[in-house]
Amino acid sequence: MSTIVFLHAHPDDEASQTSGTMARAVDEGHRVVLVVATDGDHGTAPEDLADGETVVHRRRRELDESARAIGLHRVERLGYADSGMSGWEQNEATGAFVAADLDEAAARVAGVLDEEDADVVVGYDWHGGYGHPDHVKVHHVLHRAADLAARRPRVLESTMNRDAMRELTQRARAAGVDAGDWDPDRPMDDGNPMGTPEVELHWRVDVRDLLDRKRAALASHASQTSDVGMMLAMPAEAFEAVFGYEHYLEPGRAPGMVTGWPFTRP
Repeated sequence: MSTIVFLHAHPDDEASQTSGTMARAVDEGHRVVLVVATDGDHGTAPEDLADGETVVHRRRRELDESARAIGLHRVERLGYADSGMSGWEQNEATGAFVAADLDEAAARVAGVLDEEDADVVVGYDWHGGYGHPDHVKVHHVLHRAADLAARRPRVLESTMNRDAMRELTQRARAAGVDAGDWDPDRPMDDGNPMGTPEVELHWRVDVRDLLDRKRAALASHASQTSDVGMMLAMPAEAFEAVFGYEHYLEPGRAPGMVTGWPFTRP
């Protein structure tokens, strides 16, 4: 059995990006730990907040529900403030994750890696998939934490398959589906396209048989209607096409995408 630590930027990122992989790892007997960098305070404020309840309170509860749906063994929150998108004034706010000292944040993650004697740590690609400052920060914290850990874990980076997204978009439009102006090749928040070209990917994990768990994890974040609501509104066939595979980079691995399982039992 291995111990795998997943580092995500915000509550609900775990559900949309790696919940299928996490659920499979749990089912196979691995210990799966989630570290969430921010409290998600810039998320959508639901209309049914109770007196004294904040967005942070709600999102904390939703994250716990998502963890139960996936079957996670531990959730650790670093508690940084959500930094907002590129250029927002929140980027410079006190406590914002993007403004945090790299070594300080990485040492906190390394502390979890050491407590868990982690075999693998998973974060994001070099531009955080779509350029969100907190996601980019996760990438840097991921690698620094791995360097600081007492026993350096194997490192994987979650990303999106840009070529597959382009093909899905083209197929949808050919079928008469209104995809709006969506284009994975256009500049995202940091000026780079979405995800990673397929030729650069290392792992494609088939999670089609775990989409019920992925849907349940997403549904746990019900307050985030702009993103999660849109994902859950997809017809089953479209949901499978978009979320049926999860993709990873493994720095130092030989080129070539393998459809398989990166977490084999010892």
